[in-house]
Amino acid sequence: MLEKYASLDRRLAGEQQTFARPLRSLVQRAAVTCEERVALSDVAALMRSQGVGSVVVVDAQAHPVGIVTSHDMVRVAAEGGGGRLVGEIMSSNPVSLPAHALAYEAAVTMTARHIRHILVMDEGRLIGIVSERDLFSLQRLGLGEITMELRLASDLKVLSALAAEIRKLTLRLVEQGVAPEQLMLFVSVLNDRLSQRVIEIVRKRHDLERISWCWIAFGSEGRLEQTLATDQDNGLVFAAHEGVDLSQVRARLLGFAREVNEALDASGFPLCKGNVMASNPALCLALEEWQAKMSGWIEVSMPKALLDAAICFDFRALYGDASLVSSLREWISSRVQARPAFLRHMAEAALQARPALGVLADFATDDGPDAAGTINLKLHGIRPFVDAARVYALAFGLPQTGTAERLRAAAADLRMEPPEMAAIIDAFFFIQKLRLRKQAQPGAGPPGGENRINPDALNDFERRSLKEAFRQGRRLQQRLALDYDL
Repeated sequence: MLEKYASLDRRLAGEQQTFARPLRSLVQRAAVTCEERVALSDVAALMRSQGVGSVVVVDAQAHPVGIVTSHDMVRVAAEGGGGRLVGEIMSSNPVSLPAHALAYEAAVTMTARHIRHILVMDEGRLIGIVSERDLFSLQRLGLGEITMELRLASDLKVLSALAAEIRKLTLRLVEQGVAPEQLMLFVSVLNDRLSQRVIEIVRKRHDLERISWCWIAFGSEGRLEQTLATDQDNGLVFAAHEGVDLSQVRARLLGFAREVNEALDASGFPLCKGNVMASNPALCLALEEWQAKMSGWIEVSMPKALLDAAICFDFRALYGDASLVSSLREWISSRVQARPAFLRHMAEAALQARPALGVLADFATDDGPDAAGTINLKLHGIRPFVDAARVYALAFGLPQTGTAERLRAAAADLRMEPPEMAAIIDAFFFIQKLRLRKQAQPGAGPPGGENRINPDALNDFERRSLKEAFRQGRRLQQRLALDYDL
């Protein structure tokens, strides 16, 4: 196994430049298209004559509305449905990315969404399809190679061993300078797959019949921004059949959640010191209980409560009935829009952690006995960006959970020019790069040391870049203060 992952490591590092290419450069031909009312037999003939494995289904205005693949055709033929129309069996709302998106974004999206094709769009116009084969041909690394190992893991002991190898691989990728956005997505997606397999294995030992439930990822996991030093932040949302006592359902789910949390701990994801875990009864709630809990935060808006609750506003479905999470998100969005005072309180809380810029010196460093002359990059570097992005996501009803994604999506509503927002996002990822590099060093020091750096240990370029990154964080906070009259 060590040799296998060392090989994957070398191949990923060697392909870093390939995965940094825009999707436009990977499109080899125009997409083959058809309309919804075309017979499957005609689509099969079209695939054969064009030598393609997928056809995009378009409407009268040539806008993509679905996609059908050779796998779909084989499945339908086996079911005896060869006489149907393509619109009846296509996958609706196909996933697309803009032509300027990078290849690694497509790779992560394919893995996260369990798909093999992505449409490539240029200003609303379909210009082609990129397939998994396009990305991972000629012995290029597919994230699928690693996730396959996770999917085939038969027990928790195997998963624990795989988790250790993934961490070693990640350490080497940090050392080789893989871009932080790419690396955090890589880490988060693999951690997702490992967590999902843990849940699958543990689930078989528990009676969860007649319960709709979903495992929720919070915090950095919810934002797809996990680094090398990460603990667990998770919860459960559920819905029971009518007439079933919620406390009885919760009791069944808590035993399951406790075993999952312990298994994740054994796999290298420490138990959360703040008990933000699904095995905490306060975070294993029915949908209406989650609504009541979050309503309390939104309606009362006490500063301490908002700081405690902030992590729970960065959430996404990890495993189970994702419609429960979608319903909760829609409910939050509608409730927040009606409570502008809540957003103002959130903005006020987001200004508590300031970038570590000095008045007389370049940086404001800590003076504690175990941290003298250092900066906590998580608290005084990353958090200003994360907190501001969260406020804007709630304010504009954005579905995105990642900090960079939220900021990009909010740019139009904020009337910010692309270069201005790009500078903010670049600053966020530069700070993350320094965090990752520190975490990759052996012996990070006392607890919390994995997020601390001594600015005097940086070279001149890194010092100037870090100071500018903090300035961008301060500009973002100044914008937030202006928007909410703080």
